[in-house]
Amino acid sequence: MPVELPLDHLDELWPNKFRGARIGALLHPASVSSSLEHASRILERYNDDLFRLAAFFGPQHGFLGQTQDNMVEWKSYEHPRLRIPVYSLYGENREPTAEMLQGLDVLLVDLQDIGARYYTFIWTLYLCMRACEQSGVAVVVLDRPNPINGVITEGPVLNAECKSFVGMHPIPVRHGKTIGELAQQFRDEAFPKCELSILTMKTWKRQMWFDQTGLPWVMPSPNMATLDTATVYPGMCLLEGTNISEGRGTTRPFEIFGAPFVNAEKLCGELNALNLPGVFFRENYFQPTFHKFAGELCGGAQLHVIDRETFQPFLTGVEIIKRIRKIHAEHFQWRQPPYEYEWKQLPIEILIGGPIESIFGD
Repeated sequence: MPVELPLDHLDELWPNKFRGARIGALLHPASVSSSLEHASRILERYNDDLFRLAAFFGPQHGFLGQTQDNMVEWKSYEHPRLRIPVYSLYGENREPTAEMLQGLDVLLVDLQDIGARYYTFIWTLYLCMRACEQSGVAVVVLDRPNPINGVITEGPVLNAECKSFVGMHPIPVRHGKTIGELAQQFRDEAFPKCELSILTMKTWKRQMWFDQTGLPWVMPSPNMATLDTATVYPGMCLLEGTNISEGRGTTRPFEIFGAPFVNAEKLCGELNALNLPGVFFRENYFQPTFHKFAGELCGGAQLHVIDRETFQPFLTGVEIIKRIRKIHAEHFQWRQPPYEYEWKQLPIEILIGGPIESIFGD
């Protein structure tokens, strides 16, 4: 039986205490119903009946999903049809200001997360909850599946000294929770005075992968193309903290990786000899169209996940970096700041959520 989203039953699930409330809504392109209708249209339909729609908010990559890369900001604007503000939470502000929240009773949040601590939408939620607690605005979260299942966790828990926009609360890299469950954790552990309501899914089971939910995949961000991408992302995003291409600028970001100096044959031989669970490394060559090494021929590999239940993405990402450092010590480099608005700490440290020595032994 397909999973039913709260967005599919908003008229039934909307709390009576918020009927007639002035609401803002934090949305992105993957905020769609099971029939692919965008939440903004559904909210518009219920406007003046269930509530009064007053503002939209958008996270990284934009309300429309239009911005490609990290630290590519977008500006607030007026919605052309509804004539209400669309506030950017990835630009001059990453947390709603008191002025943005003024006059709102409720902030509705409907974002598709992908199950990894680095993915910034959950931190936009976190900052919204903090701002709403301070301004006395209630938060209503529409829950959605964790696409890489709600059972498996992996990777270190965030060290408080490494807080950043890719990690603001102590959770593991692969956190195994839905966005509604994370909201509950944030309220319980950080924002006890936040008035939080979570509208739940029907028929979702923790062991489900996204392709078992019956729901359509919509890219939540420009480089999160498929469930395959999300499956490898909790480990392959670590390459963003290095001078190795993580495959941006190719048709398979995060599944393809490499650099002009990488000996693809040697690297794949050593990685496959590790017998990492559930994965095979196929020798691969590519020319990114943008981002690292744009237009240059790169050697590397494509990850083929052959058993996603045993595959350990974080372990895999760490071992890839260790092998490239060993084989190409003269070329490998850690990326330097800034990265996701962190100007001092190494990107790799805020990604792993702790000192570099804790994982790589430096």
